[in-house]
Amino acid sequence: MKLKETLNLGKTAFPMRAGLPNKEPEWQKGWDEAEIYKKRQELNAGKPAFHLHDGPPYANGNIHVGHALNKISKDIIVRSKSMMGYQAPFVPGWDTHGLPIEQVLSKQGVKRKEMDLAEYLEMCRDYALSQVDKQREDFKRLGISADWENPYITLTPDYEAAQIRVFGAMADKGFIYRGAKPVYWSWSSESALAEAEIEYHDIDSTSLYYANKVKDGKGILDTATYIVVWTTTPFTITASRGLTVGPDLDYVVVKPDGSDRKYVLAEALVDSLADKFGWDSFEIVSQYKGAELEYIVTEHPWDDTVEELVILGDHVTTDSGTGVVHTAPSFGEDDYNVGMKYDLEVYVTVNERGLMNELAGPDFEGQFYDKVLPTVTEKLGDLLLASEVINHSYPFDWRTKKPIIWRAVPQWFASVSKFRQEILDEIEATNFYPAWGKTRLYNMIRDRGDWVISRQRAWGVPLPIFYAEDGTAIMTKEVTDHVAELFEEHGSIIWWKSEAKDLLPAGFTHPGSPNGIFEKETDIMDVWFDSGSSWNGVMNARENLSYPADLYLEGSDQYRGWFNSSLITSVAVNGHAPYKSVLSQGFVLDGKGEKMSKSKGNIISPNDVAKQYGAEILRLWVASVDTDNDVRVSMDILGQVSETYRKIRNTMRFLLANTSDFNPNNDAVAYEELSPVDQYMTIRFNQLIETITKAYEDYDFMAIYKSVVNFVTLDLSAFYLDFAKDVVYIEAPNSPARRQMQTVFYDILVKLTKLLTPILPHTAEEIWSYLEHEAEDFVQLAEMPVAETFEKQETILAQWADFMDLRGQAQKALEEARNVKVIGKSLEAHLTIYATPEVKALLSSLESDVALLLIVSQLSIADFAEAPKDALAFDGVAFTVERAQGEVCERSRRIDPTTKMRPYNAFVSDSNAKILEENFPEAVAQGFES
Repeated sequence: MKLKETLNLGKTAFPMRAGLPNKEPEWQKGWDEAEIYKKRQELNAGKPAFHLHDGPPYANGNIHVGHALNKISKDIIVRSKSMMGYQAPFVPGWDTHGLPIEQVLSKQGVKRKEMDLAEYLEMCRDYALSQVDKQREDFKRLGISADWENPYITLTPDYEAAQIRVFGAMADKGFIYRGAKPVYWSWSSESALAEAEIEYHDIDSTSLYYANKVKDGKGILDTATYIVVWTTTPFTITASRGLTVGPDLDYVVVKPDGSDRKYVLAEALVDSLADKFGWDSFEIVSQYKGAELEYIVTEHPWDDTVEELVILGDHVTTDSGTGVVHTAPSFGEDDYNVGMKYDLEVYVTVNERGLMNELAGPDFEGQFYDKVLPTVTEKLGDLLLASEVINHSYPFDWRTKKPIIWRAVPQWFASVSKFRQEILDEIEATNFYPAWGKTRLYNMIRDRGDWVISRQRAWGVPLPIFYAEDGTAIMTKEVTDHVAELFEEHGSIIWWKSEAKDLLPAGFTHPGSPNGIFEKETDIMDVWFDSGSSWNGVMNARENLSYPADLYLEGSDQYRGWFNSSLITSVAVNGHAPYKSVLSQGFVLDGKGEKMSKSKGNIISPNDVAKQYGAEILRLWVASVDTDNDVRVSMDILGQVSETYRKIRNTMRFLLANTSDFNPNNDAVAYEELSPVDQYMTIRFNQLIETITKAYEDYDFMAIYKSVVNFVTLDLSAFYLDFAKDVVYIEAPNSPARRQMQTVFYDILVKLTKLLTPILPHTAEEIWSYLEHEAEDFVQLAEMPVAETFEKQETILAQWADFMDLRGQAQKALEEARNVKVIGKSLEAHLTIYATPEVKALLSSLESDVALLLIVSQLSIADFAEAPKDALAFDGVAFTVERAQGEVCERSRRIDPTTKMRPYNAFVSDSNAKILEENFPEAVAQGFES
């Protein structure tokens, strides 16, 4: 027998190489066959509930890495809550209506306006469902545990009916109304847009400075005076009906030298504007407060039949422009609001496709709104004082990536102003992660206008509104309830397949329709109303869920999207928020911090990551990043995460290998009987349990990642497991020291596997399959460990913290000795510690083999005063290192003066010889190969 065969070298079939890309699908198939998700729900039936509501991703195309971050985060939360004793089902959802699907079909050659509408909508539905199936498989490949067979989909009849009931309840409370105020209008989509459908880009625009002639100065200004105006949207001059000044701003009348005209502009801007206009010198004739100019009448620059009234508005500043804002109520929110106070005309001169219409006049009609600058310049003539190109932020349609315009068209609105304070109060009562999310959403609701909910598209849920013969809109509770029942039975497509009279309740009459004739609305609802009704269609509708939800989790863009729309509809209908807590995450950027896009070629597909590294690496990456902010990902970054995974895996493999002969039912040692260092490690591990438990409760995945990595790297690999080999390999299999250490090994192995399960479920299950003494067939069906505290815990921690400091100092001394070739490995060292009484007392209090802990063959303790001058000294302690005297023991690898030749031709110390003779008598009798 060879000497190494007398060692207790750990053995395990658990592979060092994970092979995740190939093995993960096999594990996932096994989980499906074993119905793990269903069994977990059954185990937790009747326990306290925790219900996370899944915000629906849009069903179009394979998932991207942002989807992966989102769904993995939710999976980690739901898995951890399930293992912590909560009834925590996870119902995934999809958003399936809206313009992107219409655009896909259009690119495929489908011509919506040339075919039967019902047939077209069926094509949209089929496409959407095909994308749901595609994304479902993508999410399952990431190891997401969910009720995949019963998701919620916004196009299903039951969901559409629930959405109609939300609309009906808001209409019944007077929160739905029709108006013609300006909305975000996308000429590229030919539809109104909500705030959540807008993104901003910097563009160059030509701004114009021009003058309106005073027609009636109200005794303040004469008709030789002109009021100077500034605009960055020249096309809106066609609809200008007023000039707005700041009531508290100071204005002056300026007469340039050599000019017959006088000009009114803000005093604060006179000098800068004079340079722009080429006024070498000028005279200030008079000065007025803006409020004094109210109701002065001016002429439109090129249409003297149109009067423009000077009005007051608090939105006017002197940050730029002239201090005078031309006001076209049909093309701006501020313009509309201030214009309504003065009863200005809402004059819409641009059609739905962005073309100037007949109201703009024959010189403009048919031109694209953004191409009219030459015509405007010509029409202004000598009233144009200057022009310049400026770069500024401008709203774009987030789907078509084309600029939008503000445009007044008749639309349906959901009021926010009528119950704004109730919404703000609910925000105050909600928990936000991170905390700044509360301020962000609060300010958005505080400052937002009413919500335009109508869309001039086809693929969506129709607005359940009818019109009487006299034009009266009908949306009573009786009518909307009936429509909801029809949708629940047939789906919303019945709206398009039926006449208005067939959609109304039987025998329905209305005083506005003496002939019994009705029309139905042809606009559909904003898709944010679709998803914003999910609290009713899902959380309030399913028996295994509850409303309000415990948590909503989405990207930070959803403060103006789903968080916002869900909040408005829920407070409107029920007076409270749809969620108790909101967690937002940053965007996913590439490795350089740039936005991912196909054109840049920097998109990372989760499917590609799963094929190269495995889904576990993507899951571990999710735990490693600070999602309070934007996060970065690249294949290089994932490669680094893979190295961390390998470290964790190999540490768990070591623990598996060195507990393969350990039966916790027979071999475990009580805490009180553990050695001091084993007790210390038990306490440290329970601190880790406490840290991780709190981090799961706080949704702080990065804290889990850091604490696990630190524990594995520092507490285990760099300390405990470093000297553990000298115990578990060398001592007799059943020796007290070995069983004590194996007790700690096994405890860490089992509990750390459970703690890692929400993040690394595939790896955790693989480890669990080697733990034959655990009761659960799957670790996913186990419960999370609970942190324990122990007697004299703080004293023990303090003692060992002091020792760890001393150990670090000793390692520096050994490193210096290694550098000057006194020793090679630390086991070749004879370390002398020159210690003060306090340090000696510390070493004595540990009741441990300090040489073993420091991994040196020989150790001496001397008085600090005896330290030679060349000793490496610290506060209260010094060290010298010599080469240990004696021969190397072939079993323990230690150098010992007592090591000598044995009859069986091996270098064995007296103590180890005794171990060999007690445990391997036959081998000793036969002789060993050295």
